[in-house]
Amino acid sequence: MSKPVDTLEPLRDWFRAWNACLDIVDFARARTLFDANVSGFGTHADIVFGLDRLEAEQWRNVWPNIADFRFAVEHLHGAVLGDDAWAACPWSSTGFHEDGRPFARPGRATVILRHSAEGWRGVHTHFSLNPGTPARTYGRRVA
Repeated sequence: MSKPVDTLEPLRDWFRAWNACLDIVDFARARTLFDANVSGFGTHADIVFGLDRLEAEQWRNVWPNIADFRFAVEHLHGAVLGDDAWAACPWSSTGFHEDGRPFARPGRATVILRHSAEGWRGVHTHFSLNPGTPARTYGRRVA
């Protein structure tokens, strides 16, 4: 009997690749994982359209100010529907109070992806912090 194919593993791989970009604050590499016309919203961006705005208004306001970001891909849920997919994945990170004290900064993300000749590309992202988590973090890492 053959083992069933895990259709979500390519999505886990995509999240792992994005996680590697967040880990070292590599905006240029992260951009290769997204469609130029991506839309998204999160802690800083109400809703933005286009990769330039997503990077400028969301990513650059968060990534340099956190540490230890990790997608919990073992808890990823989603579906692949032909060339389209969605995935919801919890994540954790460390934020920093204004005085430098660290705090746990957990949340969850939902991503809609589309497959093309270049592989999976994010076309929409939604990030939210778990209830009660401070929205502001004051860490400073170099991009």
